[in-house]
Amino acid sequence: MFKQKNYLALGAVVFVAVLVLSLPTRATSRLKLAVGSWFLPLFGLAGAAQQLPADLADSVLPRRELLKQIDNLRRENQQFKTQAVQTAAMARENDQLRALFNWQKQSPWKLKLANVVMRDPANWWHTAQIDLGSRNGLTNNLAVLSPDGFLVGRISSVGLTRSQIILIGDPNCHVSALVENAAHDIGVLTVSGPLDTSLVQLTYLASGANLKSGQNVVTSGLGGVFPKGIPIGQIVDARSVEYGLYTEARVKLNADLGSLEQVWVLFP
Repeated sequence: MFKQKNYLALGAVVFVAVLVLSLPTRATSRLKLAVGSWFLPLFGLAGAAQQLPADLADSVLPRRELLKQIDNLRRENQQFKTQAVQTAAMARENDQLRALFNWQKQSPWKLKLANVVMRDPANWWHTAQIDLGSRNGLTNNLAVLSPDGFLVGRISSVGLTRSQIILIGDPNCHVSALVENAAHDIGVLTVSGPLDTSLVQLTYLASGANLKSGQNVVTSGLGGVFPKGIPIGQIVDARSVEYGLYTEARVKLNADLGSLEQVWVLFP
């Protein structure tokens, strides 16, 4: 039975071959074109399959090269971040210097700008060191102001290139102060509070002093060290002490003594 099928298939092939050979030339060309059009997509697919590995080999980079490029991109990203931080810091410094310069032009005093270069952690709220000294004309007991013009303290010792500041609130920095009220009450600023270093005591005020919260306190100019009119702070509260002999008040300082970076040294 299988032999019969083989014979039939062979006969069919021979018949088709004879039929094709007996066809006219034009009909044979059309038949070839039709058969070629059937198999052409298969030929194209096979060619594309052969070309795909070569294209992938050209487009895919080795793992080492990819890691190298990723590392370079990370470095560039970090550099951009660093430059952005530096640019922002420079912008803040420029704004601060513009503000300082404008304030100096408006101030009636002779001032010299100094940088705070050292703070003792054990005496953070009592002393600071600046980068000006005797060669810059500094002497003891010159008043020191914050960048905004608020009282900070006074020069306590002077070296050739550096000087020490004793800050408000230290027991050795007494300031004669005036309350801007109707009576112009005068007292002495002494030590700061034990819990809040931004508060100092204003003592030896008159027993009948009419003090109210928010009243401004400035230097009185009577102590011989600080000129009159330097802003110090505001009254927080007041109380009578020593059986009513005098009044004592707490004053909230305008200057932030904990974050001093630059100060003005005031010359007479």
